[in-house]
Amino acid sequence: MIRRLWVQLALAFTLVTTLSVLMTALFTNTRASADFRTFLAQSQVQQLDLIPRLTEYYATHRTWNGVETVFASIRGMGPRGMGPGGPGMMRGPLELMLADAEERVVYASVSGSGSAPRLSHDDMRQAMPVVVDGTTVGYLVARLQRDTALSAAAQHFLAQLNQTLIQAGLLAGAIGLILGVIIARGLTAPLDRLARAAHRLASGDLTQRAPVAGPVEVSDAAEAFNAMAASLEEAEQARRRLLADIAHELRTPLTVIQGNLRALLDGVFPLEKDEITTIYDETLLLSRLVADLRELTLAEAGQLRLNRTAVDVSAIIAQSAALFTAQALEKQVTLHTDCEPRLPPVLADADRIAQALNNLLSNALRYTPEGGTVHIVAARAHQPSCASPDTDMICIRVIDTGPGIPPEDLPHVFDRFWRADRGRARAQGGTGLGLAIARQLVLSHGGSMGVESEPGKGACFWFTLPVTHTSVTSQPLDASYSW
Repeated sequence: MIRRLWVQLALAFTLVTTLSVLMTALFTNTRASADFRTFLAQSQVQQLDLIPRLTEYYATHRTWNGVETVFASIRGMGPRGMGPGGPGMMRGPLELMLADAEERVVYASVSGSGSAPRLSHDDMRQAMPVVVDGTTVGYLVARLQRDTALSAAAQHFLAQLNQTLIQAGLLAGAIGLILGVIIARGLTAPLDRLARAAHRLASGDLTQRAPVAGPVEVSDAAEAFNAMAASLEEAEQARRRLLADIAHELRTPLTVIQGNLRALLDGVFPLEKDEITTIYDETLLLSRLVADLRELTLAEAGQLRLNRTAVDVSAIIAQSAALFTAQALEKQVTLHTDCEPRLPPVLADADRIAQALNNLLSNALRYTPEGGTVHIVAARAHQPSCASPDTDMICIRVIDTGPGIPPEDLPHVFDRFWRADRGRARAQGGTGLGLAIARQLVLSHGGSMGVESEPGKGACFWFTLPVTHTSVTSQPLDASYSW
């Protein structure tokens, strides 16, 4: 039980409150006793009318010389050196000191005061001023002697004061304990709810959320927990969708292979080269699908090896355009490029950027009808079709005159296995991972990729790459990264 946070906080509040009250009571008792003795001494001074006598003496003589006669005339005081208590001593329990306006002592009722000492800070705190014609001309300090016993009434008053302080301390301690428990429970209740939510989340309930309440630090922790839980839930849903998609995508070629092999074994199909070619093509599709999944997984995990150098974007665009020229001519599609003059180099892996660009070109040519146009544009990233006006980025756009993409499909263009035409066969449309891979390749270079389209007005796929100020490294591109 003692290990519970709210118990520890409550005990801490109680301990701090109790110690504070005890220290305050001790200080107050000591101070009150001293101040009470000072009060008694000043009361006796007032009873002796000593302040008016000193005022009258200074007003008459304009000096404190010979002031001993004033003290000698007050009850039981004798001239210096003649009192029964010794030179300058009082018969009563009072100790008196008189200082001038500069706080120099001119008279002391006790011996051994030295030659013209000054009043201390504590003496000045207890001193009674002597005022003549509105000007303070001296200070009188009165205190009881240390060995002076207080009267029964005074002792009773101090005892009552101490008892009041003890009662106040006990009351404050009890209030501190109650408030400590209330505050501790209030502070730890959100943490308890957060812990319960974390246990449910750990047991597999990814829909669990913690209530956002309590102090700012605790509510921030609850919000961070909820964000983490939402991210885990989304990741789990994505994992399940991925497994379902992979199972679905693998089932089609496997079914074709299995059916054809069964037909060959049953003698339905003759064992000819065309039938074997069909099975072989399906195995190639499977191999390609597995390779694309592996590449996408590495890119998303940030484990894809990149050979980043300063490369010329115009050269990459020219080589990619040359790679698809024959396909464009076959479909009677116009393919041309437009690169801004003197573009700075970008820091990138030339082969991977060519892979991303080739995928965009392949999609553009696939959807552009006969007589259409595919336009490749490269410029500083201040064009309307690019997401950022940052001029330290190069923006590459692939614009086609195809049918465009419906608005409801735009958010899903870069999803795995997504197709605008659900009825398109794998042999015609690839694995459905090309755009997802291309986007991850660009993101791994510190760029971004997006798409803008309206139905009937074509589509514009764009991506950005960071500019570098080092010299361009000329290197051949690997043409195998094309679809």
